[in-house]
Amino acid sequence: MLATADALGRLLDAARRVDGDERIDTLDAAHRVLAADVISPLDVPPMHTSSMDGYAVRAADLACAADGAPVTLDVSQRIPAGQAAEPLAAGTAARIFTGATVPPGADAIVMQEMVQATQTDTGSRATFTQTPAAGEWITRQGADIERSSVILRAGTRLTPQALGLAASVGCAQLDVVRPVRVAIFFTGDELRMPGEPLEPGAIYNSNRFTLRALLGRLGCEVTDFGIVADQLDTTRETLRRAAAGHDLILTCGGVSVGEEDHVKPAVEAEGHISMWQIAMKPGKPLAFGAVRREGAAAERGGEAFFIGLPGNPVSSFCTFLLFVRPFLLRLAGVTEVAPRVYSMRADFSQKKGDRRNEFLRARVNEAGGLDLFPNQSSAVLTSTVWGDGLIDNPPDHAIRAGESVRFIPFSELMR
Repeated sequence: MLATADALGRLLDAARRVDGDERIDTLDAAHRVLAADVISPLDVPPMHTSSMDGYAVRAADLACAADGAPVTLDVSQRIPAGQAAEPLAAGTAARIFTGATVPPGADAIVMQEMVQATQTDTGSRATFTQTPAAGEWITRQGADIERSSVILRAGTRLTPQALGLAASVGCAQLDVVRPVRVAIFFTGDELRMPGEPLEPGAIYNSNRFTLRALLGRLGCEVTDFGIVADQLDTTRETLRRAAAGHDLILTCGGVSVGEEDHVKPAVEAEGHISMWQIAMKPGKPLAFGAVRREGAAAERGGEAFFIGLPGNPVSSFCTFLLFVRPFLLRLAGVTEVAPRVYSMRADFSQKKGDRRNEFLRARVNEAGGLDLFPNQSSAVLTSTVWGDGLIDNPPDHAIRAGESVRFIPFSELMR
């Protein structure tokens, strides 16, 4: 059995970015992956702006206020956000609002709470009792983004805030990698869909719902071939159909060594298995390989990648998050695929470690430590809903209460 780190390394080494880019509206680009750097055509902000409601002044005009003597200036203009500003005449102040353009000649903003405003027959006046420092409450042109700088790198997965950043420099459209095309099917004559009668020995296909939702979070184009009968010929035929138009074939179940486990021999007949069985719990029977494309489909490339997940629901869930997710992200061109791992306190003891790398379902408690779900069976899907993430526990390691463990939140594994 391969160590988990070695197995993940093999998958990522084999992954290559899919061919094909497209230009789409920035409004529609959430969670897509940039195919090219985004370079700002302008400074942000594009001019000096006020970061306060107040008065724009020349600091030198208020110098005597430093001695405690108030200085009163005529208000020569009023500048709301979005309006052009005239040069500030010496010896005057400009009423200004947050985000408005600082008038040429002004070098400071005095917030309105520090100013006494009066109205006269000839106009407005403002009295100041202190001298501001040059640059005070002014956001300089280009303070956030400088013209010609790279604001988003190719390979970035576009978060909502990244879309806002692209929009802030005027990008109405973005070049993104086309979605990864994934074919998925499920093996097991015992599987039924919710809504169907549940005969003795049958179970509902929970994995179909979990995996389809996870693929949707990653923005994949999914073709669901449904439940495939436990027959070698049927499995081979489905693999051939799936290979024709997809980048990855993802299966669930049938990759172990039982007489009714036909996926592994079917893949070996239609392609090859390059990795099988990982030293992890849950999820040992994970298979990786490829399926040959035939006919015209072969012109797109000779093979479609294959990953076979185990059928137990927690095993398929965990192996998807730890292996399939980073593999799909790498196919989509994402550069950084590793989740953040946190060192957290275990508020439980586990007296005996497993010989495999364990991924334990745990939850953050009110004291800031981790509690362990009491039943860590690979069939107990409840643990994945109860938990906040996975403890990455090394082989043969018994956990003592109070020690620090490696914790991977689900929020990191589902971004």
